[in-house]
Amino acid sequence: MIRHIVLFTVKPGEDREQVRSELARLGTIPHSQFFEVVLNSKVDLYSNEVDIVVYGEFADEAALAAFKADPIYHETTALVRPRREVRMSADYRTTKE
Repeated sequence: MIRHIVLFTVKPGEDREQVRSELARLGTIPHSQFFEVVLNSKVDLYSNEVDIVVYGEFADEAALAAFKADPIYHETTALVRPRREVRMSADYRTTKE
């Protein structure tokens, strides 16, 4: 399984919930086993810069690649890209199911 995690910061003046809602559309793409988009609760003692967390689980690299190739992915990222400041992503393989 591949775990896909993306962290976003939203530009000042942008509505975090609206951006989160737009990113949630990615969950309609059929290649993930689990997918969610949430607002960061910002309760960490040391760092609260992240506004939005995207988390997805995919069977393998091919499923993740198919997810990223979907037209909804490209439409959504084009819509969100101008409204975010920072985007950090991590993908890793896990043996836990």
